[in-house]
Amino acid sequence: MATGALLLQGLAFDAPTRASSRAALHFASNGNFDPAGNYVPAVAGFNLADVSSPAQLDSLPDGVRGLVWIGQCNGADAKFMDAVSPYIGNEKLFGFYLMDDPDPTGKHFSLCTADNLKAESDWIHANVPGAKTFILLMTMTSSRTPSFKDTYNPANSHVDLFGIDPYPCRTELNGCDYHQIDRYVAAAEAAGIPRDNMVPVYQTFGGGRWIDDGGGRYVLPSASQMHQIFLRWDALIPAPVFDFAYSWGSQNGDSALAGSQELQAVFLRRNQNSIALNRTN
Repeated sequence: MATGALLLQGLAFDAPTRASSRAALHFASNGNFDPAGNYVPAVAGFNLADVSSPAQLDSLPDGVRGLVWIGQCNGADAKFMDAVSPYIGNEKLFGFYLMDDPDPTGKHFSLCTADNLKAESDWIHANVPGAKTFILLMTMTSSRTPSFKDTYNPANSHVDLFGIDPYPCRTELNGCDYHQIDRYVAAAEAAGIPRDNMVPVYQTFGGGRWIDDGGGRYVLPSASQMHQIFLRWDALIPAPVFDFAYSWGSQNGDSALAGSQELQAVFLRRNQNSIALNRTN
């Protein structure tokens, strides 16, 4: 029996065409602007932009907001305040992407303490009214037994939103392990992160130089596999503040969403449907 088929047993999925999300905002990171400065992921219905300058934020079309990359984790020092302050009062601002895969141990990446994130998040909440803070979590163990124990949660970091990023489609599985999504959500809950604070991260990359923790390589999901990923997430986190496709642009010689017309069409239908649903509610 194929591994992918085995892993699907016991999951109660609806028909793929019924996949829907109540997220109002849709984010796809990396490579969001073309050489002329145009916001590109809009073609697939994404309305939350990966922004790295005030000029990019100002250039966004109507209906699109910005999530600003910071990536420091040194607390609310002068450099941090200089990075955040230019965005104060901008109506297109959604919030700040404080860190990607922060490491509370310093063993894998530079040390990032919960106290430093707390200082940054507190400064933003005090000085940028309405802005959200976001980090993308790194599991401290394997993808088969994920754990976020002793990392970050709303209580110790004051961060608003936490990206949860199982990437279930891999060569060694001959398909996708959709149960991995359940394991990551359960691990985040066990670490003190309520589901209302979780941001689903969808796998939209594969190949290239990435190697997964099972000795294989990630595989760009097909349209049908992406529908199954949506359905699993929708059952667990039906109304996130936003959802996150990783990645729009290629980062490591991989195939990504920007290069897949098939997946762009899948996301366009889904994103447009959820935006319309939120407008009627």
